[in-house]
Amino acid sequence: MSTQTASIETPGVATAAPTITLNVTEPAAVEIKKFMASEEGLPETSGLRVRVVPGGCSGFQYSLNIEEESRQGDFVLNEHGVRLFVDMFSAQYLNGVQIDYVTGVMGSGFTFTNPNATGSCGCGTSFTA
Repeated sequence: MSTQTASIETPGVATAAPTITLNVTEPAAVEIKKFMASEEGLPETSGLRVRVVPGGCSGFQYSLNIEEESRQGDFVLNEHGVRLFVDMFSAQYLNGVQIDYVTGVMGSGFTFTNPNATGSCGCGTSFTA
């Protein structure tokens, strides 16, 4: 298990930048790499965007998308050889989150352990913070 901390870098500005800590387990990293390898023609700058978006019965849901490069203001993290992009809005809800990949009788998929969540819906697909 690895934990990566990233901060936003602004050239020529000597201020304390906000930081984010995000943990991706080895099983999650393996699945992310498989997913990204299935996409042809991705540049070296590509990565997985991890976001929090409005939705679900509790208010917020997680979103994972492959993108060709980071956007201005993104936190860029590298976990187990996987590049992650996190926008400033999502960072406030994702700081300290662990992303894992689990396989079970009911199926397999990514799970998020979020210390910022104050509640979740009954089915576990959305959360409040």
